[in-house]
Amino acid sequence: MSKWLCSILIVFATAAHAAPPEANTDEIDRLLADKGFLSQLEQVRHSVSDKAHTVAGRASDLVVNAMGFLGVPYKRGGNSAETGFDCSGFVRAIYQQTVGMVLPRRADQQAASTQVIDKKELQPGDLVFFNTMRRTFSHVGIYVGDGKFIHSPRSGSEVRVEDMRQSYWQRRFDGARRVAPTAGTQVGQVDDIK
Repeated sequence: MSKWLCSILIVFATAAHAAPPEANTDEIDRLLADKGFLSQLEQVRHSVSDKAHTVAGRASDLVVNAMGFLGVPYKRGGNSAETGFDCSGFVRAIYQQTVGMVLPRRADQQAASTQVIDKKELQPGDLVFFNTMRRTFSHVGIYVGDGKFIHSPRSGSEVRVEDMRQSYWQRRFDGARRVAPTAGTQVGQVDDIK
């Protein structure tokens, strides 16, 4: 026999020997069903799927709701469409109206009470922070996707969408945050909102 043929026979013999014996899948399925594992796996799958849809829906609702306030004038200390918004008042109002969460009043407090994420992880509805007053976390907006955010920028201006890739915003970027369900307080549980 040639060396080549011997080598091939050895490879096939090794592969055949290394293959595990076929298990009876009906017996495995029956065992998993008897122990209740199949129904548990199905429940987990549905739960994960439902949560993913809920998160995506909330983010979409946040952005759509925020866009409804385009053109509302800036007002220092403002927190309503009737009187105008400052940056943190705008973010707070959007989260309260859309998902029923009351975030802290100031931008730096909002940054401290939310989950730090990398800029590459930004998703619509996340918060973006900037240093616009020579102090960290002095400005906040809501990320809308495609490198853009919506915010209430400054006196004499109004709620608008801007591109974070502009050099002004790039130089002042302080970080991104995600609002986790525990970051704010559910509406109705707050006795005194100031």
